[in-house]
Amino acid sequence: MADDILIVEQDGPIVTVTMNRPEKRNALSVAMMEAMLAELRAIGSRGGAQVVIIAGAGPVFSSGHDLSELRGKDLPFYRREFELCANLMMTIQSMPQPVIARVHGIATAAGCQLAATCDLVLAGESASFATPGVRIGLFCSTPMVALSRAVGRKHAMEMLLTGVPIDAHTAERWGFVNRVVPDAELVAETLKFAMRIAEASPYTVAIGKKAFYAQIDLHTAAAYEHTKEVMSQNAMAADAQEGIGAFLDKRQPVWCGR
Repeated sequence: MADDILIVEQDGPIVTVTMNRPEKRNALSVAMMEAMLAELRAIGSRGGAQVVIIAGAGPVFSSGHDLSELRGKDLPFYRREFELCANLMMTIQSMPQPVIARVHGIATAAGCQLAATCDLVLAGESASFATPGVRIGLFCSTPMVALSRAVGRKHAMEMLLTGVPIDAHTAERWGFVNRVVPDAELVAETLKFAMRIAEASPYTVAIGKKAFYAQIDLHTAAAYEHTKEVMSQNAMAADAQEGIGAFLDKRQPVWCGR
């Protein structure tokens, strides 16, 4: 287990995917990204997992791309590298299960991008977030995509242009992080948070997650046009009718997943 680049553990409906390169500060090497992409696609396509937690082994969440792989390569290599990263990020947002980043220590560059891409972020008080590529001549252009959708434009530009880290509480104020907890409580609080989500119908949650990303960048009228149809179709689902009936009957719903 200690030699695995990823550690994957399931606790009931919750799957935790832990990046396991602590000696490299969980850098997103090609091998790491390929392993994560394959694992998340597998989780997304099979039953039994309702929420996914992404975490990092050792003292930090992730330091971003493995810079030792980015030295002296040709243009096709760089295109493949950043396409792989983009595919990983898009997979996180397109898979049916909600994905929670459990962040401790630093999340920098592509590590910050990974956290920002996840549907939710819980952070320990030790956590900090940065996009410092500008300091080494490689602007964090792909991390910018996730970052600028997680925080306001001015805050995103501040992080991108200065490379200065923000602490967990600042990240929470800026809307990057859902909540900050003491480091000693981070694992338990993230699991509790995930379990709360897992109480809902996984079928309904998947509908909601897909609709959220479909409407978020549409103008208001188009967003309503899309979501009114989604909600109409959702209302026809067995789980929706079960949930409505359970609420009216004052009982716990029994989900069937359709």
